[in-house]
Amino acid sequence: MNARATWTWLIVAASLLAFILINHRYASPRSQAGPARLLPQLRADAVTSLQVRPPGTNQLEIHAQRVEGAWQLTEPVHYPAQGIKIAQLLAYLEKLTPATTITAAEIRARPTAEEEFGLTSLQAASLILSQPDYRVQLLLGARTAPGDQVFIQIVGQEGAFVVDAELLNLVPRAAVEWRDTSILALKPGAYNLITVTNGAKVFELELDAATGLWRLVRPFPARAHQARIRESVEVLQALQVQSFVSDDPAADLEPFGLQSPPLQIAFRQGTNLVGALQFGASPTNQPGLVFGRRLGAPTIFTVLTDPLTAWRASFNEFRDPHLVALTDPVDAVEVRSETPFSLEQQEGDQWRVLPAGFRADPDLVRELLGTLSGLQIAQFVKDVVTEPDLPAYGLAAPLRQFVLKTSVTNAAGLKTNVVLADLHFGVSTNQTDRVYVRRTDESFVYAITTADFLRLPAAPWQLRERRLWDFQVTNVASVVIRQDGRTRKILHRGAHDWSLAPGSQGVINDLAIEETVRALARASAAVWVACGEEYRARYGFTTNSHQITLELKTGATATIEFGGEAPSQYQYAAVTLDGQLWICEFPWLLYRDIVSYLSVPPGV
Repeated sequence: MNARATWTWLIVAASLLAFILINHRYASPRSQAGPARLLPQLRADAVTSLQVRPPGTNQLEIHAQRVEGAWQLTEPVHYPAQGIKIAQLLAYLEKLTPATTITAAEIRARPTAEEEFGLTSLQAASLILSQPDYRVQLLLGARTAPGDQVFIQIVGQEGAFVVDAELLNLVPRAAVEWRDTSILALKPGAYNLITVTNGAKVFELELDAATGLWRLVRPFPARAHQARIRESVEVLQALQVQSFVSDDPAADLEPFGLQSPPLQIAFRQGTNLVGALQFGASPTNQPGLVFGRRLGAPTIFTVLTDPLTAWRASFNEFRDPHLVALTDPVDAVEVRSETPFSLEQQEGDQWRVLPAGFRADPDLVRELLGTLSGLQIAQFVKDVVTEPDLPAYGLAAPLRQFVLKTSVTNAAGLKTNVVLADLHFGVSTNQTDRVYVRRTDESFVYAITTADFLRLPAAPWQLRERRLWDFQVTNVASVVIRQDGRTRKILHRGAHDWSLAPGSQGVINDLAIEETVRALARASAAVWVACGEEYRARYGFTTNSHQITLELKTGATATIEFGGEAPSQYQYAAVTLDGQLWICEFPWLLYRDIVSYLSVPPGV
C-alpha cells in the first residue's frame, strides 16, 4: 500500500470518529421524563375546600374550608383546623405519582375487581378536593397484599392506580385528627389589653403604644413585669388540648366548673374582644387536667393545669420586680446621707465626686448603677402611702436617698438635668431583715433585703478611684522600709540593679525587688474602708507598723503603711492622698511579695 492510500484511510477514520462523537454529544435521544403526576391540575395553594368521607355508613363526613388564609372545619363541627396537617396532605397529593396503572380493560376482565381493590362505596374512603378551576374526587381503597401500597381511583375516569400507602397516614379517619389543639392563636399586635379574672379578683394589663411596655392599670396603675407577661402569654399560646369533651351548645357548664369559671383570661384590642379563655374544675381523679373553653364557643376541652399556675397568681406577680429600670444614660447621681455627695460624669467614662473634687473609680460607678438597676423588690409592702404613713417605714427622714439624673438638650441647645428616679431608703425598728424604699413618683412602699442595701455607698470616699498612684519603676531612686522601729534603705542603681544603702544590712534579690516595686508603683486598693486619721487604731495601725516609702528621682515620695488583717484576709493599708489618710484593703498577692522582698528581716 502506497503512502497516498494510507493517508486516505486515516482521513476517513478520523471523519468517522468525529461523526460518532458529535452524534453522541448532540444527537443522542433525550432521557425519558419521570412518571406523570396523578393529579396534574391540582395546586395545593389553590385548594379552597376539602371533604373526607370515611368508609362505612356510620362515619361522619369531614369538611374543611380555607377562610381568609386559615383552615376551618365546618363538618361535623365548626372548629379551627390544623392547617399544617391539611397542607401536608395537599402537598403530598400535588406530587403524587402512581406506582402502577390498572387499565379499564383489566378491571373489566375481573368482575369482582372493585371489591378486591376495596373501591366500592362501602369500602372506600372518599376525598373531594375543590379549587376555583378544578374539582376532583378520589376513592381510596384497600391495601395491596404486601400492605405498603393502596388502590386509588379518580371518580369519572376509567381504570385505577396503585400508590404508596403513606397517603393513608395523611387522611383523617375522624374530625378530631384535624381539629386544632391550640387554645390561643393571637399574633403580636392583635391585642393591647389583658384582663385576668382570678376568682373574685380582677387585674388588667395594658400595652403602652408609645413605649411598647406593658403596665398594670387595674386595680391601680403600676409598672409591670415585662418578661413575666411575655412568658405567660407564650405558655398560653403553646398550651394544647388534651381531649375534646363536648361540642354541645346546650351542655350544662356547672359539672365542668365553667358556669362561674375561677380563671378567665380575656384579650382585647381597645374595646374589641379578640379572644377569651375560661378554665374550670379538674376531671374526677385527674388533678393534672382542667376543663376549659373559648368564651362564645360551645366546645369544652381539657388542658394541663400546671401551665396555668402563673395566671392564677396574685397581680403582684405581674408587677415589675425591679425597683428601677434605667433605660436612659445616667449623667449624675446625688446621694443624700450623713455625708451628702454627688457624682458627675466628665469626659468619656470619667466621673468626679463632689464637693470633695476627687476622681471616682469608673468601675465602682458602673457597679453602683448596676446595683441600683438590679435591686429586686423583696416585698410589696403598701400600695397607697400618704405622708402620715411614712414615719412607720423610716421614710419621713430617709436614711439614704439616691437621685439619678440624665442630661437633656432643649430646643435652645442648653443642657438641663432630668430626674430619672428619686429613691428614698428607710428602716423600721420591728423589721431587721428589710429596708423600706419608695420612689417619689409612686405611692407605694417596697422592701429590699438588708444585704442589697448594704451594697450601696454611704460616703463619698467609698467611690474614690482605687489606683493609689501611677509612675514607672525607672523613676524610683530608692526604697525606705520602716518596720518595728528598724529602718532599711535600698538604692536603685539601674535596671534590675539594686543595692543596700550604707548602714543597711542583709541580702536582697534584685530581680524580685524590681518586679515588686514595679507593681507597687501602679498599685490599686481592693476596696476603700475608711478616710481619716481617727480610724488608724481601729484598723491596726501603730507607730511600729510596716511602712514603705518610694523616693522618686523628682524628689517626691509615695508612702504606704500596713495595719491589721481584714475579715477578707486582705491586709489593711493606709496612704495619704490630698492631705488625708485613706485606708483600704490591699491586694493579697502584692502584699505577699512586699512581705518577702520589701521588709526588714528579723535580727537585721
